[in-house]
Amino acid sequence: MQRTTSPYALLVDWGGVLTERLDLAVRAWAEKEGIDFEHYRQAMRSWLSPEEQLEAEINPIHAIERGEITVPDFEEKLAAQMQLLDGHPVQSEGLLARMFGSFATAHAMNALVVRARGHGIKTALLSNSWGNTYPRDGWDDMFDTVVISGEVGLRKPEPEIFKLTCERLEVAAADCVFVDDLEINVTAAGELGMAGVLHRGYDTTAARLEELFGVPLA
Repeated sequence: MQRTTSPYALLVDWGGVLTERLDLAVRAWAEKEGIDFEHYRQAMRSWLSPEEQLEAEINPIHAIERGEITVPDFEEKLAAQMQLLDGHPVQSEGLLARMFGSFATAHAMNALVVRARGHGIKTALLSNSWGNTYPRDGWDDMFDTVVISGEVGLRKPEPEIFKLTCERLEVAAADCVFVDDLEINVTAAGELGMAGVLHRGYDTTAARLEELFGVPLA
């Protein structure tokens, strides 16, 4: 059904939306550390397979995103799935900090969120965390609320985390636009009545958000 009124809340993901592309960042990290990138990809495919999603309690990614296991535990599990190009094991201690150190801020998207809030649009960060430390400088100017999966014990695409974010913003799902770089999360938001925007780059996302909100954002 076509919207008859403009939405007035914007929910955005962090990794891959407020940062530059994740695939490039992770590959750069692997190259810097001499990690066999194919082993990393195999681990991700295994842990994110449909069969594993049915047993979320034993899925390391689901567990770290909900805050159910510690960062060192997850790092050990991830490192055990990988090896260096020379065949040696990957050092697990500090693995995630080194990986997230390769993530570059997408300044244009961050500035867009600030402009949206300046137009009176309610804003929220909705992010699945791997126990990482977020660069929170400037967030007071960007967001009305911040929902981090590991801090609330929920993760995207679970509907409860979207509902929690709406409750904190005091808005209905139908009044929200959600931006994420993963289609499964955008689909989940759409099933709750949100307008979903699959992020593939600043220009297309900014144009779509201007269309939805009816205000200049680019």
